[in-house]
Amino acid sequence: MTKKKVQIWDGNVRDAALTILLAVDKNQAYSNLLLNQTINKYSIDAKNRALLTEITYGTLQHKYTLDYYLEPFIRGNIDLWVRWLLRLSLYQIVYLSRVPDHAAVNEAVEIAKRRGHKGIASTVNGILRSVLRQGIRSTDEIKEPIKRLAIETSHPEWLVERFIESYGVEKTIEMLQENNVPPIQTVRVNTTKATIEEVIRLLEDEGITAKQSKVIPECLHFVNGQASRTRAFKEGYITIQDESSMMPANVLNPQAGWRVLDMCAAPGGKTTHIAEKMRNEGSILATDLHPHKLDLIEETSSRLGLNIIETAPIDGRKAADFLQKESFDGVLVDAPCSGLGVMRRKPDIKYTKREEDFESLHEIQLKLLDNAVDVLKQGGRLVYSTCTVNIDENEMTVKKFLALHSEMEPVQIENLPELLLERGQSGMLQVFPQDFGSDGFFVAAFRKKTDLEMAEKGES
Repeated sequence: MTKKKVQIWDGNVRDAALTILLAVDKNQAYSNLLLNQTINKYSIDAKNRALLTEITYGTLQHKYTLDYYLEPFIRGNIDLWVRWLLRLSLYQIVYLSRVPDHAAVNEAVEIAKRRGHKGIASTVNGILRSVLRQGIRSTDEIKEPIKRLAIETSHPEWLVERFIESYGVEKTIEMLQENNVPPIQTVRVNTTKATIEEVIRLLEDEGITAKQSKVIPECLHFVNGQASRTRAFKEGYITIQDESSMMPANVLNPQAGWRVLDMCAAPGGKTTHIAEKMRNEGSILATDLHPHKLDLIEETSSRLGLNIIETAPIDGRKAADFLQKESFDGVLVDAPCSGLGVMRRKPDIKYTKREEDFESLHEIQLKLLDNAVDVLKQGGRLVYSTCTVNIDENEMTVKKFLALHSEMEPVQIENLPELLLERGQSGMLQVFPQDFGSDGFFVAAFRKKTDLEMAEKGES
């Protein structure tokens, strides 16, 4: 079977979704980036944009469940693109009540004809018609509880086991289910340009309804519309950012006039948030391992009208080799991580991460923190954050870091609403996706002791 070359967008939503899904599978591409690129490149209208997003994410989110439903109906080997077409079509049949079953089947058959030949179209038609006649099998047939939960929520068994071991069955079930719920579209208000109320009114003038969050004050939840297409976005009144990732800048709590280092800064969401917290007064050095990503920070800073940010292509694991010792009032280490907190925004993460990845990430995180200590002033504040819910990368990294650095001490999480502060423990805060409908996120705060404090405690 050979696949005919097709355009990514010819007006057919399902064909475009299939192209994206294949790219994610074969090229390890990120679904969210491909979706945004497709939507923006082809200026897809709101109705088609919504369906394209829903069926692409939905099919990825429920891949294991869909395979379980399809398994009894597939005989022999089928090409990868045909399997994704079947998953895509079955997702619409099972999960989208507004899409008629016959429409999903007919579209699948037409796509199979265009991409393959009549024989493939006949196979696709036969499988989907059989599903409609016989119905899908129940997951109650799976006797092992962990395997059943893994199939029902479409997560790898090893990850389900790991979450249960860390957080218990109840919290794990809540998290796995929440990972399959579409994310809320959130933006951050640029408080150096306008108040929350002023921005809400600006958006209303554009026909957009946005509501202030009850968790992070500068966060708005979009009820309708696309943030990146608004005048408020283009003129720098808002920037797109998940609500949980607004915690690190708040916890760092930088003051106007500070000198701050953001060690893993690209694409710049947290960097620019820090600048806004500093009222655009002081200086921020934003570094990243990948030089080309620094352009994103500069573009965002320019759009938001923030001029205290400088960028430099520095590997944070070697920052102390390039930067002056004890020269920063505050340092943010938003470290590379497994991303297990953002699986509903990037559902492909569920299927690409491996357990052996965690140890290497843990070592990178510690190396970044080691360098952060060297460049942080005595009495300065250090914040460590990740977008994961993995204990090894979060609590265990903090524990190991403190064991290696007697000059650092945990400090209470501050400058967050009481709703979040009450969840913090020993200077650490873990937020789960189900807590307030945002990404899973971790943040920890530390202070560097002075030489005098160390001497008094006999630690120097």
